[in-house]
Amino acid sequence: MGDLNQSIENHYLKEGLYEDIIHRLKEQNIALDTVKRSDIAGVDEFHVRGAAVSRELANGIDLQGASVLDVGCGLGGPCRMLADEYGCQVTGIDLSHEYIRTASNLSKLVQLGDKTTFTQGDATALPFEDNAFDVVWTQHVQMNIPDKKKLYSEMHRVLKTGGHFLFYDILKKGDEEISYPMPWASTVYLSFLFKAEEMDHLLQDLGMIHKQTIDQTQAGIGFFDILVARLKEFGPPKMGLNVLMGETTKPKLMNLLRHLKEGKLELKSGVYKKS
Repeated sequence: MGDLNQSIENHYLKEGLYEDIIHRLKEQNIALDTVKRSDIAGVDEFHVRGAAVSRELANGIDLQGASVLDVGCGLGGPCRMLADEYGCQVTGIDLSHEYIRTASNLSKLVQLGDKTTFTQGDATALPFEDNAFDVVWTQHVQMNIPDKKKLYSEMHRVLKTGGHFLFYDILKKGDEEISYPMPWASTVYLSFLFKAEEMDHLLQDLGMIHKQTIDQTQAGIGFFDILVARLKEFGPPKMGLNVLMGETTKPKLMNLLRHLKEGKLELKSGVYKKS
């Protein structure tokens, strides 16, 4: 497992990520003492539809003032949104040391360091007490984790009784082979896709009550179609996912878009409650 975790961390690694973001802010003449969340929104939400879908997910339940754990938090964009707009106290955990360092610095940069905490760690061995959080939240993370039962058992363990689990994920649809690279994996050896019904069975076996599922596939396709058109007309943005994926951005996003259109993959979000 250690070798796999290292390979996954290497897949996402970009040295000096925070410094690169700072450089890009300066290039846009944005003063560092007045940086807003919107100034970094193009890069700090590494999932399809970015901040828009995070807000939709947040509005699925009453989140006001909740203690939230974001499993696979990346650069911490959703954590800062939940802290700033919903008054949550948010903890983010991610496997990537560089993402955690960058997330912590970005929170300080936008004056949200007191409401967000970031920890480097493994999602299948969460370093938190039982029943510690009102809400556990995850977006586009499970694709890198082979032991689904361990992953969801850990999220169930740290969630308070009566608390909510919110997810937004890329899931396999059918049994056809998937082409790589993808945003989460350069090769099949780092990818562990499974199906929506498998996730549902796992969660219900743990004692989670299904409250809601929304098919986000068409919304994701629409988002990508607009993004591709903009890239063709204007080139890569100063502050976009290209900051994280570099020259591999186009083939990864085009593969994902093609598989969503072909029906090999789907996007779903949803809510479960711990009974």
